[in-house]
Amino acid sequence: MKIFVDRIKCQNHGLCAISAPANFELDTDGELQYHESFDEEHIDDIEDAIDSCPLQAILLNRDAA
Repeated sequence: MKIFVDRIKCQNHGLCAISAPANFELDTDGELQYHESFDEEHIDDIEDAIDSCPLQAILLNRDAA
């Protein structure tokens, strides 16, 4: 599984960083940084981050290796 963030939609609100801090963070310039790959133990946090995104900019590709 991999995470994809649509950079055109994303406006760096940072709600994903609150929901899943192990995978998302805002850098010192306020830009979103994230890890495409993640451990399965974080799936609940990732799903919370997806649900919390007001612009629905986060996608989860369950088929990606």
